[in-house]
Amino acid sequence: MLELVNVSEVKYELDIVVNQKPFRIPKDKLSGYKGVISGRKLAQMKKEAVSCPVKEENVPFLECYNCENFMRRVRGKVYCLGNPLKQD
Repeated sequence: MLELVNVSEVKYELDIVVNQKPFRIPKDKLSGYKGVISGRKLAQMKKEAVSCPVKEENVPFLECYNCENFMRRVRGKVYCLGNPLKQD
């Protein structure tokens, strides 16, 4: 079950960076977006990246969107909780 998170718990406010070439994202991860996000918007989102403070590297936005730390995206900013990730 999803927990409600208070806005004051957000640790990081990250800028979205747009690249010229899209990132390669596995088809199994993209299949969940089909029918929910239009093809044009999905193509645009494939070119976006975020400097992840948890992984300490640049991450495609679609990967960030599926992260448990992702809170929201507003006007070119991503709000991240910054908690350690669970190991699979």
